[in-house]
Amino acid sequence: MGCVYFVRHGQTVWNVENKICGATDIELTQLGHEQAVLTGQEILKQGIKADEILYSPLIRAKDTALHISQATGIPAREEIRLKEQNFGKYESTPRNGAEFQLAKKQFVTSYEGGESMLHLAQRIYNLLDEIKAESDNKTYILVAHNGIARVIESYFREMTNDEYAAFGVKNCEVRKYEF
Repeated sequence: MGCVYFVRHGQTVWNVENKICGATDIELTQLGHEQAVLTGQEILKQGIKADEILYSPLIRAKDTALHISQATGIPAREEIRLKEQNFGKYESTPRNGAEFQLAKKQFVTSYEGGESMLHLAQRIYNLLDEIKAESDNKTYILVAHNGIARVIESYFREMTNDEYAAFGVKNCEVRKYEF
């Protein structure tokens, strides 16, 4: 069976300011670009072989993926389903805001002006199901966002609602998942 690696994008200004980025198109900081270049070099150093990099259309993930592609020579293409969840009225608000922390535990309700956890999970689970069905021992690197990381983790591992809401990965962290 194939596998996927997940990489969260590099640092953004809103990450530094502890703000929710969501579907807002926020660019990488200089450090974020450096993290992405180093991640590509680390993937090469570790001998991680992948057939393709799929990335979110948001600039922070796209730039991260393109830095990794340039360092590794792995071809990269945009995958619209990897776009971060739309957190509606919570975008640009503090990540640790009490109201947002409660809202993250509501899976069926759409964020005001945004997308529900279930809708997000549907598109990511469908993508992972397609990759699994087509994989024929292929390996993919998915470059996306923290909200996407939670869904991918829940696809491969049983989680409680509280574990799901609390789960996160660091900027440019690389995680491996096997089908």
